[in-house]
Amino acid sequence: MKNTKKIISFIVVMTMILALCSVSAFAAEGETFKIGGIGPLTGGAAIYGNAAMNGAQIAVDEINALGGVQFEFNAQDDTGVAETSVNAYNSLKDWGVQAIIGTVTTAPCISVSAEAYSDRIFMLTPSASSTDVIADKDNMYQVCFTDPNQGIASADYMAENYPDAQIAIIYKNDDAYSQGIRDTFASEAESKGLTVVYEGTFTEDTQTDFSVQVAAAQAAGADMVFLPIYYTPASVILTQANAIGYEPTFFGVDGMDGILSVEGFDASLAEGVMLLTPFSADAEDERTQNFVAAYNDLYGETPNQFAADGYDAMYILYAALQEAGCTPDMSAQDICEALVGVMPTISVDGLTGQGMTWSATGEVSKAPMAVVIKDGVYVLPEAAE
Repeated sequence: MKNTKKIISFIVVMTMILALCSVSAFAAEGETFKIGGIGPLTGGAAIYGNAAMNGAQIAVDEINALGGVQFEFNAQDDTGVAETSVNAYNSLKDWGVQAIIGTVTTAPCISVSAEAYSDRIFMLTPSASSTDVIADKDNMYQVCFTDPNQGIASADYMAENYPDAQIAIIYKNDDAYSQGIRDTFASEAESKGLTVVYEGTFTEDTQTDFSVQVAAAQAAGADMVFLPIYYTPASVILTQANAIGYEPTFFGVDGMDGILSVEGFDASLAEGVMLLTPFSADAEDERTQNFVAAYNDLYGETPNQFAADGYDAMYILYAALQEAGCTPDMSAQDICEALVGVMPTISVDGLTGQGMTWSATGEVSKAPMAVVIKDGVYVLPEAAE
């Protein structure tokens, strides 16, 4: 019975893809593009890297099943460290990589994108959101929102839905991702007339104890705590807030996605947490549900936003290669120049956005949505009431 369900699920996915995509003759059958992936497959950010690479692999399998051009996908582990990421990039170059999906996190991507710019290898990051990733690099594009966009969108959402909130901000001041979102959030909050009653910071070396920050936010009367941070420190903050009976509304961004899977964390403490995300596994559209079913079958868990980002990244690359008329016998440098020319001209419907387009500077244009954690899953705010 289980195998029958898998076969039915596969047929549904293939039917959907064939209905949405036309198989281009941009490469002869049997020819193969070498596509690299870079992200943390081990270490503290592994939940992001594995999700993104798993999502990308599902897309590769679907693309290859269409016939014609084939993708060979080589995912490298960078442990979330810039130096290791550059080593992973060099390994992919030795392999003959022609384009790269990655890197997954910001600091490594800043380092690797500089190398790829010099070498003229095209990169599309699923989730490295700092503007420093794409700054002055015409071959570097993003699937995710930029940090400024996340900060602005968060403040705008609060201004519309929680205009009287007393807001605390806790952010990581030695992390480009967290600092960047905080900066634009604070500026937009001020322009929208929001009230920020407390700001607390931490660093990589101090992210295991937030008792001072949590107590200060509570003492300041904050009833909403904005967390432009990753899920691991966020889980500690929620745990320590619960220990002192502090129950504000916690509001995060895409780095919060994954908090329900933190080892040793009581996921019930995340009940009511809000975050902005371009993807919800509970969405009812056919495309999302087919992806969720396929991911569950292969990896035994519900995909998060980063899995959807990785999936979309591979299809975006596929669409760009088609539009540019690239063939696998082209050099990485020639492919790069061709893709740079077409990326600002294409529009792609994906799991994380409909009609996604890109500026020549590498930024994606798509709309975020707010979700709330309710009963251990992400739901739209109206469904949480």
